[in-house]
Amino acid sequence: MAAPTSEPRVVEGSPATLPLMLKAALPVLPGVNLVPGVRKHGDRLPDLALTRHDVPVDRAHVAAYSDVCGFPLKETLPVTYPHVLAFGLHMAIMTDGSFPFPAVGTVHLENSITQRRPIAASERLQVTARPADLRPHPKGRVFDMLTTVHSGGELVWEETSTFLRLGGGDREAPASALDGLEQPASTGTSWRVPGDLGRRYAAVSGDHNPIHLYALTAKAFGFPRQIAHGMWSKARCLAALDGRLPDAVTTEVAFRKPILLPGRVLFGSARQDDGYAFALARPQDGKPHLLGRFRPAEA
Repeated sequence: MAAPTSEPRVVEGSPATLPLMLKAALPVLPGVNLVPGVRKHGDRLPDLALTRHDVPVDRAHVAAYSDVCGFPLKETLPVTYPHVLAFGLHMAIMTDGSFPFPAVGTVHLENSITQRRPIAASERLQVTARPADLRPHPKGRVFDMLTTVHSGGELVWEETSTFLRLGGGDREAPASALDGLEQPASTGTSWRVPGDLGRRYAAVSGDHNPIHLYALTAKAFGFPRQIAHGMWSKARCLAALDGRLPDAVTTEVAFRKPILLPGRVLFGSARQDDGYAFALARPQDGKPHLLGRFRPAEA
């Protein structure tokens, strides 16, 4: 992961994600999106990095997150948990006046996490995020949101989330390396995903995107009803494989078809030479909602 080209801007305290989500919705509202200071425009990512120092971990919050995602309670953090510590920074970047795209309507395509070692719930952390690598995609343009987590100066966790802005695609754009992810056969494990899952995950993650909350708010953005958060689906898969995850691990997923709420999904996993492949699929036709894999992290 490349270093920022400018010093990160320090953010004091935890960004309030609900006001940021409301701010994120303004650029997609007809009429409002023409107001100076609200309108999103441009074709370059800003040289902007945000960081929080000395971030504490709230054990009660970890417990609530673990309950929603299916992780067992431990003295160490679930491998996906630092994502929620960084989410406020992600939203602050994407709602900054220098950021060229609206946050609402941006599609989360892929996510890669490398945990260098387990992170104890007692550690104080430094969390930094920045956007990078705007590039063409067959359906539009994609960019990455890069996150690093340090403890006492040691890099312990890093993440790349890849997002798509639809429109003006390039058919000749290179495919993602994750396009080749394998789909293991379903083990027959079926999970019920309740209608309030999006609201429950929003409460622990801070991600109150309206497409996840209610049928009415999701229909406003073209969905037949609310959909599950992609990062919940990744967390739920890794929770099911928690006992098999190495301490130092890299886990990658590609988000495919949205999971409509309420509903059911099929979980499958298969051992590979260096780790596991896993997937969530639709029961009716086996088409994947998510394809993923994990393997030991490189030193």
